Amino acid sequence: MRHARRRATTALLGAAATGALTTALLSPLAAVAEERTEERVETRPSKECKGERTLSEADRLAGNCLPGNDTARMNASGVDLAPGEEASSANVKRLATIAKQGAFASEDALNSDLAFQGKYAFAGNYNGFTVYDISKPAKPKTVAQVVCAGAQNDVSVYDDVLILSTDSSRSDSSCESTAQSATIKDSWEGIKVFDISDPRRPEYVAAVETPCGSHTHTLAPGKSKGAKGKGKVDDLYVYVSSYAPNAAFPDCQPPLDSISVVKVPLKKPSTARMISQPVLFPDGGNPAGGYSRETSGCHDLTAYPSKDIMAGACMGDGILLDIEDREKPKVTENVRDTENFAFWHSATFNNDGTKVVFTDELGGGGAPTCNPTVGDTKGANGIYDITRSGDLEFKSYYKIPRTQANTENCVAHNGSLVPVKGKDIMVQAWYQGGWSMYDFTDSANPKEIAWHDRGPNDAERLVVGGPWSTYYYNGHIYSNEIQRGFEVFRVDDRRIKGAERVRFKELNPQSQPRYRE
Repeated sequence: MRHARRRATTALLGAAATGALTTALLSPLAAVAEERTEERVETRPSKECKGERTLSEADRLAGNCLPGNDTARMNASGVDLAPGEEASSANVKRLATIAKQGAFASEDALNSDLAFQGKYAFAGNYNGFTVYDISKPAKPKTVAQVVCAGAQNDVSVYDDVLILSTDSSRSDSSCESTAQSATIKDSWEGIKVFDISDPRRPEYVAAVETPCGSHTHTLAPGKSKGAKGKGKVDDLYVYVSSYAPNAAFPDCQPPLDSISVVKVPLKKPSTARMISQPVLFPDGGNPAGGYSRETSGCHDLTAYPSKDIMAGACMGDGILLDIEDREKPKVTENVRDTENFAFWHSATFNNDGTKVVFTDELGGGGAPTCNPTVGDTKGANGIYDITRSGDLEFKSYYKIPRTQANTENCVAHNGSLVPVKGKDIMVQAWYQGGWSMYDFTDSANPKEIAWHDRGPNDAERLVVGGPWSTYYYNGHIYSNEIQRGFEVFRVDDRRIKGAERVRFKELNPQSQPRYRE
């Protein structure tokens, strides 16, 4: 999901959206307004869709406009689920749901990304993160809740270290911080480092401020010094993505054509520091004025450390990078889709590293784009083969085939591979479109295998919800539902037979491990 640092009182299509909806999907760009005085996400029509710019200051729950489309006129005639109703393919069973609790229970406290280590799942929330014991997947238990506001709070884990992203301008780096305008030099945003040697008692040990904050981040362990890459690793590298600079923000100045690289010494993570800021777009990237968003940073990066490659979803550009030198990533390929991709959001490699699935987050995660009016090539996945020469070759689009209501935010979002021998299969979140598992072994002809969906959170207003992230881990599907909480599913299907035998000690879907085939 896209999210603007809390900098002004601008409101977006989101938790307080009404049944009328805005006359166009909101824009992520804007101009500086007064300081933000509250955390609440509100709603106001975007001026950019009318040719003017405003600065979105609340959580960025909306993105590129849909030219010529009025959300009130979206064709949602195929919707057949009412609020409270649930449906799925016959091969899916929901095993458990743990509702949001305490400081995370409010409508504005959105659940975000997931990471896994051993018998634990780590679940981000705009107000912090939760640790779940999933040793019994059908009966997960909450074992820790860390309150530490600073959206989006995307989370990753490696060894005894947990990294948390803050892309919300704060008064300081503490977990007791309050929202503060990014026009103030002393405001803080970046990454936070926790010691999780005891996952039930995470300890906050370091904070690293990064330019424009950390919307998302990606991990890549340093090179092993042992034989065949099996020796001990000394350092963890964190690739920090952020975007949308503004001349009025002292710590987020344009142009933002780079990412930040943070080095975390594993023996002493408290000494983590930013070591470089490599430029990825020396020519500025995708220009303004077209259908695709102007590139001013990256939204998300996905590393495949064992292959020394990384894919970047960077607003108006999709890129491949060489990360053999962890401190100096280099762009090796660049692709654009100015007809159907409004906002390059995230990426997933296949296990061989010969394909990449990019997602288009049209509407920024806060808009209804799963309907015939928008169509099946916008707000979708773009499946690309990587040729022997390293080029990205487009093959097809994939979008869920079910129509969603006009009060359901729905677009392609975070997913991971299902580790099936000889096949390329992915499970993926679609916000209030639910989640979908599909086979893209034939890159040009992806086919759905399984799905789960619910009716809208509200029939009269758009309450942002649905799965933020849906991942496969050690035999089960785990989903962080924005409003409902942490969920566990099982899929019984011959097409994924054997996947349950692949066991990971750790899984960060944006730092892909290779599994044996």
